[in-house]
Amino acid sequence: MNMNNGLVGRSCGIDTHGGWGKPGTLLMCGLTNWEMAGRKAPPKSLKTNVGRSLWTPHTFKNLNGARVRLIASGPAASHNIIVTEDNRCLTFGKNDKGQLGVGDTKRRDEPTEVEALKGHTIIAASCGRNHTLFLTSRGLVFAAGDNKLGQCGVGKSEPCIMKAMKVKYSGPPIVKVGCGAEFSMILDIKGGLHSFGCPEYGVLGHNTDGKYFITNTKMAFHFEKVPKRIVLYVERGKDGHVTPLDRVEITDFSCGHYHTVAIDSKNRAFSWGFGGIGRLGHNEQRDELVPRLIKFLEPPNRGIRSIACGSTYSIAINIHGSALMFGQTKRTGEANMYPKPIQDLSGWEIRCIGCSQSSIVVAADDSVIAWGGSPTFGELGFGEMRKSSTTPMEVKAVEGLYITAVTCGVSHTLMICRDDTEHEKAKINKLPVYSV
Repeated sequence: MNMNNGLVGRSCGIDTHGGWGKPGTLLMCGLTNWEMAGRKAPPKSLKTNVGRSLWTPHTFKNLNGARVRLIASGPAASHNIIVTEDNRCLTFGKNDKGQLGVGDTKRRDEPTEVEALKGHTIIAASCGRNHTLFLTSRGLVFAAGDNKLGQCGVGKSEPCIMKAMKVKYSGPPIVKVGCGAEFSMILDIKGGLHSFGCPEYGVLGHNTDGKYFITNTKMAFHFEKVPKRIVLYVERGKDGHVTPLDRVEITDFSCGHYHTVAIDSKNRAFSWGFGGIGRLGHNEQRDELVPRLIKFLEPPNRGIRSIACGSTYSIAINIHGSALMFGQTKRTGEANMYPKPIQDLSGWEIRCIGCSQSSIVVAADDSVIAWGGSPTFGELGFGEMRKSSTTPMEVKAVEGLYITAVTCGVSHTLMICRDDTEHEKAKINKLPVYSV
């Protein structure tokens, strides 16, 4: 089954994950010292301080001019996946758990081909904190990296999967993959969502948080080592009464660190997992152990066509093209306990969204719009003079360039830039160059 048989692209017309598309030039900005991502100080084991902050989008010299058609990272990830025009799957970044799938735990600053995936066409990928999922054009899923909580879904208890290995799943072909910090989600072509990994906070959607006590003080989790289908979707009334919903067919989803939001064929949105600071959109803080309908986003007037989750927040695009945010992007201040419009994006035709811990990068119309609170490391692309912005601002460094895909990791952003014409190529050639 190839990518033209309807296997890919069942979800919305907005790409929230870096997505598969027309090849172009890779641009990167933000922190490139992968060991430093998410830390205040470098680990003692780090001998060399390789990598620096790129304050504006750069082209990547080490790709030797190769065009890229897929990029993927994740809000908890300090590593990246890129797929070139000639179908090479390359990975780079942090690799202490083998998450790059190249057979060892050495960090890669230069994109390195995943040998285990040669012969497969990778059409989607997603990165968790220390694990990675790869989706092939035949609907197969491969995984690599941290597996001590079952998040690679290979059915084994090995703590690290060093080489990309097939996920233990035998159902209908998979059309989408996603990673939380320590859990994974895969969506099949018939609308079934399957989860595996750590069940803490109810993130797997199986009506349990998986906790059990080994002793009076020590706690552990019953984690899922292979994909398990989510079978129950519910609606909760104002009186607290819970009603199961029939025949829910999921078409799209996105994972934050410890939560997931999914959309079904009726443009309804469901959320579950960690409920803190409003990221589930229910106007309450409780954890949800099964997917719960978000009443604030209910059709017919408020249906949802796309979703993008950051670490502790969610951004929904409704059927009218408006963006709504719930949760908290800033480290302090008020949270949106239920979906509220992002007024600064009103009127923009949003094409793709990248979400990291607190930074958001959006390709809309012919512009890139970004915002995020301090500290930032260049992932917003504003330049060294203005490093952060709490309100959405256009990224002047890519003015006149057309960005077709964007993905964000911890403190860095990758973009694919259209390079069809000589004019576009000339503009791209004026951008600074990053070389490892």
